[in-house]
Amino acid sequence: MPAPPIIGICVSLERARWGRAWDDEVALLPRAYLDHIARAGGVPLLLAPGRRATEDPDALLDLVDALVLTGGPDVEPERYGADRHPETATVLPERDAFELALTRRALERRVPFLGVCRGMQVLNVARGGTLRQHLPDDLGHTEHRRVIGSFDQADHDVRLAPGSQAARAAGEERHNTKSHHHQAVGRLGEGLEVTGWAVIDDLPEAIEDPSLPFALGVQWHPEADALSRVIGALVASARSGRAARI
Repeated sequence: MPAPPIIGICVSLERARWGRAWDDEVALLPRAYLDHIARAGGVPLLLAPGRRATEDPDALLDLVDALVLTGGPDVEPERYGADRHPETATVLPERDAFELALTRRALERRVPFLGVCRGMQVLNVARGGTLRQHLPDDLGHTEHRRVIGSFDQADHDVRLAPGSQAARAAGEERHNTKSHHHQAVGRLGEGLEVTGWAVIDDLPEAIEDPSLPFALGVQWHPEADALSRVIGALVASARSGRAARI
């Protein structure tokens, strides 16, 4: 039996409380990501921010067959040459530096890549793109993040370009998604294409690099949908790449 693909997934360093006594900085990741990877036959490997890994991302990328960047807080606006909007939330500079370095090198190495929500935005910034910092100011509505901290009432449809990585990963060209974001892609990064749009307002919901086998960012949260095929598609790409290298 061939070894299962190793899926590197980035975690955040956050303050958390657990048990009856503990309050400390922890490496944090929603379990749903791990469950999706395991169901698809992959083995998740948690990757934590750190100076050495930021300076030498190959040390981590040598261990994995694919890379996932997860959702989380806003990217620091200085990373894309912008002043901070009043609604831009707490930023984590250490995480930004780590994930940007890892993303750039993963794309150079053609490592299968999936960016989820914040991860899609990191992908765009890594390629020199910008972000829109507060969608209610631009769109006049809050449909992309209806309940802060929850996926309740968070569903909306996206249309996906026929034949795109996004459509192949989702398994359809009109896809119901779970949304929770107040920022979005602005100017598109080099080599990227928009291949998914929110039906409600045409906001970009998927970007990808068509020159690579699997380099996809989705603005929605596939890990929050038990029926989503998106993370499974990444694992399948990682499995194919691993088999080709053996």
